[in-house]
Amino acid sequence: MTQRLLCLVFWLVSSGTYAQVMHTLSGTVRDSATHQPIARAAIVLNYERAVTGTYTDSKGNFSITIRAGQHVVAVRRLGFVPFRQAIDLRDNTVLNVALATVASQLEEVVVTSKGYDPNVRQPLLGVSQINLAALKRMPAALGEVDILRSLQMLPGVTSVGEAANGVNIRGGTTDQNLILMDETPIFNPTHMFGLFSVFPSDAASGLDLYKGSVPARYGGRAASVLDISLRNPDLNQFKLSGGISLVANRLTVETPIVAGKVGVLVSGRGAFNDFLLRLASSQLEDIRAKFGDGVVKVFWRMNNNNTLTAMGYLSQDLFQTNLLGSLANINAIKTQFAQKTTNGMVRWFHAFTPRLNLQTTALFAYYEPTILSTEDSTNNDVALKQSLLQRQIKSNLNYQLPNQKIEVGISGTHYKLNPGELIPNKSLAVNYQKTPLEQAIELGIYAEDEISLSDRLAVSVGLRYAYFLNMGPSVVRQYAAGEAIKTSTVVDSIRYRAGQVSQHYGGLEPRLGIRYSLNERTSFKVGYNLMRQYLQVITNTTTPLPTARWKTADPHIQPQVSQLVSAGYFHNFRANIVELSAEVYWRRTQHILDYKPGADFLLQAYPETQLLTGYNKAYGLEVMLAKKKGELTGWVNYTYARTLNQVDQGAGLQQQINGGDWYPANYDRPHSVNISVAINASKQHSFSFNFAYSTGRPYTAPEGFIRYQGRNYPYYGDRNQRRIPDYHRLDFAWNIYNLSAKNRRWQGHWTFTIYNLYGHRNAYSIFYRTEGEVTKPYRLSIFAAPIPSLTYNVSFN
Repeated sequence: MTQRLLCLVFWLVSSGTYAQVMHTLSGTVRDSATHQPIARAAIVLNYERAVTGTYTDSKGNFSITIRAGQHVVAVRRLGFVPFRQAIDLRDNTVLNVALATVASQLEEVVVTSKGYDPNVRQPLLGVSQINLAALKRMPAALGEVDILRSLQMLPGVTSVGEAANGVNIRGGTTDQNLILMDETPIFNPTHMFGLFSVFPSDAASGLDLYKGSVPARYGGRAASVLDISLRNPDLNQFKLSGGISLVANRLTVETPIVAGKVGVLVSGRGAFNDFLLRLASSQLEDIRAKFGDGVVKVFWRMNNNNTLTAMGYLSQDLFQTNLLGSLANINAIKTQFAQKTTNGMVRWFHAFTPRLNLQTTALFAYYEPTILSTEDSTNNDVALKQSLLQRQIKSNLNYQLPNQKIEVGISGTHYKLNPGELIPNKSLAVNYQKTPLEQAIELGIYAEDEISLSDRLAVSVGLRYAYFLNMGPSVVRQYAAGEAIKTSTVVDSIRYRAGQVSQHYGGLEPRLGIRYSLNERTSFKVGYNLMRQYLQVITNTTTPLPTARWKTADPHIQPQVSQLVSAGYFHNFRANIVELSAEVYWRRTQHILDYKPGADFLLQAYPETQLLTGYNKAYGLEVMLAKKKGELTGWVNYTYARTLNQVDQGAGLQQQINGGDWYPANYDRPHSVNISVAINASKQHSFSFNFAYSTGRPYTAPEGFIRYQGRNYPYYGDRNQRRIPDYHRLDFAWNIYNLSAKNRRWQGHWTFTIYNLYGHRNAYSIFYRTEGEVTKPYRLSIFAAPIPSLTYNVSFN
């Protein structure tokens, strides 16, 4: 017994002695670029500086005595990227550390600058860029990187809800945004009725959003420009990348055809896992959805002065849901919505000198939405088809000087619209109908000069002239004077032959931006824009559906004319790593379109009989603070914005909305707060959080109910007189990189995301349902619970 007790005491003493074994950790901390020693760098062990830690001396050396075992060593110094490493200390150890400067990092968040005059010195306002590498690390719904959803984290960019078909920018409607992908227009920017965007993120190289000052080379829309560029293929080596997520699978391949001369990039995405949507939300349980998109881009470097680029893009959707109903007067067992986009572009670039170049582009875009209702008695498919074709050729000449950039250009655009064609197929109860085709031509010429007049003053001045012609064949009704919205007052009609001009519009569109710098880090800017829109969507829904009707300006529908005045204060901190901006704006738009109560635009040959015109005013304040580099990057912004409409075309309920008073637009959201944070914990791990809050959008609630023949019918008074509850959501993403470094050419990483982390039941809309003799309001929520997803991404070089 005594022997056993002595052994136990000896074991306890020896264990305690081993636990107290101490070793020395020493080393030198240097700048990774200059190799100069870094003084006063903090050495932190196990994240507890107060308990155990030290600082480097003037020569960058440090030494600390600590117990043996597992430790986490962190080295930090202001202006440098932190260093972390786990060590197993079993003996005296030397650890030399090289810290990279924050300034040497690539910018990873919003950059409010573009062009030759950097950052606060650039004269344009409301210009935003998102680094696409950073975008891919942000939380995404169901694991799909979404450019449009990410844009809504910027100030002044909102939508009406989770499944909105587009975005609203500074008081503009969704169709007032000119959306370009490699210069070709995108008329439907989303898949699955707004759940995902159509842009191939793996092939994109840049994203420019102009929501304030819009360069004169852009025309045809009244609110903003979203310009997405696809990258050119690598001319020297083969590259492959892709990903597998719960929703879609992606693959991008780029390879040289002739080394150094010709290369091709092919990128595709397909989604067939619609059963997962039914797991995400009970409101999506009846959904059947498939989509796919693909792009091919060829780049030919002909010689040092000439290049030729060709791009083709195809996108298709098939969407089935009971939430939207079927075609009118058809008893359908199911209704499917299909959309197809086919775009193409060829661009020739010629450099006369290093400072003077000419770029000529020919493009087309064809958008074809279809509604397909299957009759319950015959199983026959009745189809409603629409189409929109845009063909364009344009050329611009650029002249670059050290402190000045001059650009002039011309363009010609042809539009051809099929507003609707009802095809009964074998149906005996449906007649064939076709709405008259619409054709139009838009001609444009512009010039722009961006110049630094001094170290403090820079100016961007542009002028665009657009001339629009509505072409026959067409039949234009003549209404009694002042009563153009009444079908009962048609007094005559005029028939125009093919090629005849039924109506023309035109006007100057001045653009102005002025920057005055107080110093190298601070500037004030003011801007003015006037833009005209000749092609627009007419709809009577909260957000335009992909099948909503596009309409050209004609003798009865005038082009929208928007004027925007903006001013801003910009200040940079810490060597341009942190940016602060505050912008105010005021916009007034003429000839906006709203709908009469009970309006129906499908197969309507004379849509002016269903429309009302009026004015829109939008104003707001946008404040944003962004940190672009470092271990922690991201931004926080606040927006106060109002968007109000006024429609007053005369006395009478059919000619006014809300008695001719100003009323909030469907997408009016006064207060918005967005926070996006990315934490680069190490080379292997990064974490991202997004938080979004906004005031609930307006909706029209019934003033009361009328009971007739045993049923309750709602009675509506003022439009948009109530609001749905406020919206808020938190998202989370965890990226795990380089799990295996054995093959550096083949790299993969996992992305785990949770959308709507705390499961808030955000209301998309309020609807009313009668149960027995009682009518009750209900909320429609699209994503009413946390939605986790897992994506695996790979790349091969």
